[in-house]
Amino acid sequence: MTTMSTPFEIRPFGDDDLEAAAALLAERHRRHRRLEPLLPERYERVDEARAVVEGAWRKEGASGVAAARDGRVVGYLIGAPDDEGSWGPNEWIDHPGHAAEEPELLRDLYAALAAPAVRAGRTRHYVLIPAGDPPALDAWYRLGFGQQQAYGILEVEEEPWPERVREASLDDLEAVLPLTIVISRHHAGAPVFSDNAARRVDRYEASLDGVRAQLREDVEAGEIATLVAEVDGRVVGFLEACAAELSGGVDGHATLARPDNACYLAFAATDPQARGLGTGVELTSAAFAWAHRAGYASMVTDWRVPNLLASRFWPRRGFRTTFLRLYRSIP
Repeated sequence: MTTMSTPFEIRPFGDDDLEAAAALLAERHRRHRRLEPLLPERYERVDEARAVVEGAWRKEGASGVAAARDGRVVGYLIGAPDDEGSWGPNEWIDHPGHAAEEPELLRDLYAALAAPAVRAGRTRHYVLIPAGDPPALDAWYRLGFGQQQAYGILEVEEEPWPERVREASLDDLEAVLPLTIVISRHHAGAPVFSDNAARRVDRYEASLDGVRAQLREDVEAGEIATLVAEVDGRVVGFLEACAAELSGGVDGHATLARPDNACYLAFAATDPQARGLGTGVELTSAAFAWAHRAGYASMVTDWRVPNLLASRFWPRRGFRTTFLRLYRSIP
């Protein structure tokens, strides 16, 4: 059994705790970068770490708790609600929202943070945590959390362009449209069973004009890779990639998880009837070739851990998991 050596107290987090929290986060990130040096180095500095801790603390609706021992902060947890339409009534603990000298402290900190959130009806809880920290992961698992999303990274290297892949044109829009719902259809079924995906599938026909307009905008944007794979003259695969800074609201590719000069592989789908023909591998190889040509040093992407296809495909393409999004629903 994991135990803690000396007594501590849990109290509300306050502005006076920002510096100590930043030091804890900088040390956590320093350990993480020993395993994954592509992650941004600047957050090993307390001033940079403080900026992102304060960002989490100033988020609308944020609350926090700190663990203190002999007057010294030895752990903290900061959470805040996020888009309820996407995540349900929730409490979200982001990359900078947690660090502790002893992983077991995280369990006590969570108990203090979660109680008022649940009383307020926020019963879906999310936390983003370094994947290379087994003791911390174990602490969260023993709180009832499980893996939901994985975030991966790899170095961008020169790659030959596959013959069956080309950059998309406006003439491809109608052929690409059915591919935009493939992942949602897959996630709506077993074993992912995503509510969000099921809602997207239900709204698909009504949203086609908006999807078509977004595709047109992406194809015309020079900074976005829009790639299609063809088999026997038919478009059977589609992929988009862009600068990581353009990932927008994708939670896992921000702050401590976003390398400098990184490309984001944002979307890739293959017609289910064309699986097994190597088009997914070729699309990914073309994305690597495009990113190298564009001068990116690294690439990030993400996938649902319960998605049996994706959780096997992306690691086989060389992506190393850097962060995990853990999830717990109460009850």
